[in-house]
Amino acid sequence: MPTTLQHLLDTQPVVIADGGMGTMLIAEGLQRGTAPELWNVEHPEIVRQIHAAYIAAGAQIILTNSFGGNRLRLKSAHLDARTAEFNRAAALLARLEADRADHPVVVAGSVGPTGALLAPLGDLEFEDAVSVFSEQIGALVDGGVDLLWIETMSDLQEVCAAVEACQRTAPGFPRVATMSFDTHGRTMMGVTPAQALTTIRGLGVVALGANCGNGPDELERVIAAMHEADDQLVLIAKANAGLPHLHGDSTVYEAEPEAMADYARRVRAFGARIVGSCCGSTPDHIRAIAGALCEP
Repeated sequence: MPTTLQHLLDTQPVVIADGGMGTMLIAEGLQRGTAPELWNVEHPEIVRQIHAAYIAAGAQIILTNSFGGNRLRLKSAHLDARTAEFNRAAALLARLEADRADHPVVVAGSVGPTGALLAPLGDLEFEDAVSVFSEQIGALVDGGVDLLWIETMSDLQEVCAAVEACQRTAPGFPRVATMSFDTHGRTMMGVTPAQALTTIRGLGVVALGANCGNGPDELERVIAAMHEADDQLVLIAKANAGLPHLHGDSTVYEAEPEAMADYARRVRAFGARIVGSCCGSTPDHIRAIAGALCEP
């Protein structure tokens, strides 16, 4: 059932986002080193099943399978020529499941980092980053997303490049942005929650916040700090399902659904309006989160 993020925010105290896509694809057989976006065209039925499972668990926002779908990341798998194809397909698959859902669901086009460092620390110039993001964003919009979801960023310059690409490619289209605070309360590039908030809230986003990282505890502190700095912002919390551990050749996350339900209650109390999960999470985690946030 189609809707908009603004309508959900206007009518509900908390909006439920989905959980990890990569985690679910790996469980279905995605091999290490294979671009997850390839499955949008080679195994579309599995991608749709994952979206459907998150919706059935209570998700009101589903993210497209396009996190690494920019041409720089796809180039490492020699798939950069198929960037637009993969992103349009990602949007279409999510759109099909959102439209057939029995409750309102927003399709968010996932836009992750380029995987390159912007100048002067690296070789990627700002305008080139804007071009990379614009190609992906244009295809996601063409495929039918409702919202552009810039996520897991470490560098504020890269956030600005992604937002600039949104403005040039889809003027007026709603967007949100989240960063990953995984280094003692800072991003890998040293950005603090206060710095992120100050810059991102001036970029015309509907919401901002944090995702991924080292599990709920660190992310909760980020959300609390942002809310304390500006209690009028719509904040997003999408924590990993605890800390990862290697179990043989597999990465296992420690947080059970009940633990993520507790995290959901805490981030709601800290001011989060959009709550979901990230790496390591499954529909069971989202079902627990949705149940916890629907409590009186």
